[in-house]
Amino acid sequence: MTGLASVFRTLGVSAAAGLLAATAAVPSAQARPEPKAPKEFVALSSVDRTILQEMRYTSEHNFVGEPVDGYRRPLCILTRPAAEALHRAQVKLLAQGYSLKVYDCYRPQRAVDHFVRWAKDLDDERMKKEFYPLVDKSRLFADGYIAEKSGHSRGSTVDVTIVRLPAAPTRPYVPGEELVECSAPQAERFPDNSVDMGTGFDCFDTLSHTEDPRIQGTQRANRQLLKGTLAEQGFVNLPEEWWHFTFKPEPFPSTFFDFPVARRSVAGH
Repeated sequence: MTGLASVFRTLGVSAAAGLLAATAAVPSAQARPEPKAPKEFVALSSVDRTILQEMRYTSEHNFVGEPVDGYRRPLCILTRPAAEALHRAQVKLLAQGYSLKVYDCYRPQRAVDHFVRWAKDLDDERMKKEFYPLVDKSRLFADGYIAEKSGHSRGSTVDVTIVRLPAAPTRPYVPGEELVECSAPQAERFPDNSVDMGTGFDCFDTLSHTEDPRIQGTQRANRQLLKGTLAEQGFVNLPEEWWHFTFKPEPFPSTFFDFPVARRSVAGH
């Protein structure tokens, strides 16, 4: 029996060693390097350091209510032509006492996938009161608020607003705080330092349509200032969202990228 036990022990050690060797020979998914951005992409701050950045999807203050997949740093990444066009718009606004502020720039496909999963989970309505108070969550796809692909993933689309200078800081969002409808009067909704655009950012409401006739006076003038300034530099507005602009012609009109929003993605560009 002692001899047989010795044989079994030897076989067991050999099998374990073989399994370890086989495992080591197959690199794990975790060990695979993350994709990097093509050389045509840059951090906006490397082109213009004066443009304010409030990257909402790295925080919990967004319609999902948590940091979104793929956003490693609060960093605006864009194709270089789009970043340079934003810089030219910024120069014009600075002369008038304003600054641009970006909420979102390049968006990885994995972030879009996160939005899709969230939209299909009809039980998760923790941010409904602020971002989609009048829209049934089951309608988000049909009404066009959520889609399986986003122009942001092509790298030349930006969500942006205007801030009057000197810019007052936006106070930090406190998770769990009382939410106010994004379409409420500016004095009542979350105190963003943007000029009054009639709604907050990412407001799923027809009031967010750039030319909605209910938006008049100062609110309409602010939207027109943003739209007109960016149009002069080649940006096209999405009519359903006053904050959403795409630089034309896009360097990557049909490619949806999935590198993370991180400094290493554009290191050396």
